[in-house]
Amino acid sequence: MSTFRAFRLFNEDGKVAARFVDMTLDELDPGEVVVRTEWSSINYKDALAATGAGKIIRRFPCVGGIDGTGVVEASTDPAFKPGDRVTCNSFDVGVAHDGGYAERMRIPAKWVVKLPDTLSTFDAAVLGVAGFTAGLAVVRMEAVGLAPGNGPVLVNGATGGVGSVVIDILAQRGYHVVALTGKAAETDYLKGLGAAEVMLRESLDLAKIRPLGSETWAGAVDNLGGDVLSWMTSTMKTGGAIAAIGLAASHVYNTTVMPFILRGVTLCGIDSVNCPMPQRLAVWDRLATDMRPRHLAAMARTIDFAALPDAFPAFVAGAVKGRTVVRIA
Repeated sequence: MSTFRAFRLFNEDGKVAARFVDMTLDELDPGEVVVRTEWSSINYKDALAATGAGKIIRRFPCVGGIDGTGVVEASTDPAFKPGDRVTCNSFDVGVAHDGGYAERMRIPAKWVVKLPDTLSTFDAAVLGVAGFTAGLAVVRMEAVGLAPGNGPVLVNGATGGVGSVVIDILAQRGYHVVALTGKAAETDYLKGLGAAEVMLRESLDLAKIRPLGSETWAGAVDNLGGDVLSWMTSTMKTGGAIAAIGLAASHVYNTTVMPFILRGVTLCGIDSVNCPMPQRLAVWDRLATDMRPRHLAAMARTIDFAALPDAFPAFVAGAVKGRTVVRIA
């Protein structure tokens, strides 16, 4: 039986060990759809998993990569046929089921998304989990009333994958986007994506966050959690909406009920992992049409599969911007 290259994570003496191995299709986790992987990507979650900096992998050994896009080679499910272009992410992919860091994936059909005709497999990899999460956040916030005329929208963790895509989507939909970042050197990058203003996190006074601060933001997208999310909540306009999508800074959230009961603020928790398939497909369709980012090329850098291990430390250190796409094929 022919073999293919995979980047697999092992638990050796209680520590994560990650390395390239040769595998056969029969060694992959079960699934109805076999995909020839063309592209994957690196997410913060991938870096935590591969370096052991976070307890991400729930079952060892496991092929890493929470994203994978490519072409169907075989399927026992009639919903997919050879030649279909697909993306596979979320659910257990890359954490408890062999993921996208391999030249072949075998995935349960109920986890596979057939790509809209207007998205290439490369486009889908640039978007990936980050882009899907960004799209889901915008859909959720607009569903509870966010609109361009309501006022400015703040995006925290702006240079990251989700932040970059959110800025692009919101700006092209007519929102006044304020990018909140700790990286002053990336001002031109953020404005190139569509940010109207760039605010530095160091300018915030987070020592004393009032239960209700000055009404400033119609919407906010938070990637980091912690005190910034608490400050965002206190400074939302009446009827404002917040999308909480990450906890890279802290899982702790200190606030009061006052913004919610006195200003009608909505906190939208964004769960891209378990999002039901009908909603998932709808978001991907919108990412291919009216919410398609205009600057995918500007936010993407591409590396070869062999360079994957050397790329993880920069993600753990928070020293990257945009999206990093991995050329698997």
